[in-house]
Amino acid sequence: MSRMEQFQAVIDSWKHKDVEAVLAAMTDDVVWHFAAAIAPPARGKAEARAFIEQFGANIGEVRWRIFHHSEDGDRLFVEGVDEYTTKDGIDIAAPYAGVIEFRGDKISGWRDYVDRGVIDSQKAGNGWSDQVKELAGRPSQ
Repeated sequence: MSRMEQFQAVIDSWKHKDVEAVLAAMTDDVVWHFAAAIAPPARGKAEARAFIEQFGANIGEVRWRIFHHSEDGDRLFVEGVDEYTTKDGIDIAAPYAGVIEFRGDKISGWRDYVDRGVIDSQKAGNGWSDQVKELAGRPSQ
């Protein structure tokens, strides 16, 4: 199984809100920078669970998509859009890039690079900017 196939299984679990399956795909000592350079990482499964539960509490439908990826041994690089609808009915699209590192068949490091300002602006009711529409409108793999 390729690293992308492994990561796609995590995406599919996230879309189904299967927290246990997402956590099962991580090492016990995972370091997850869910918003690299913006917020401290989740270290270990307990902190990863706390982030997933807090973030997921306000999410309705998830449409997370990957546009491109590249694998280099135990490292996967992805470009995609974290697209979802909040429980308040607001559509969010956050273009991002990520680096996922594997140890064996589990994720041991995960760094998502995203512009939090884009998300906050959309949550404030400003809609999607033209550049977000262009980035999010591409076909996924």
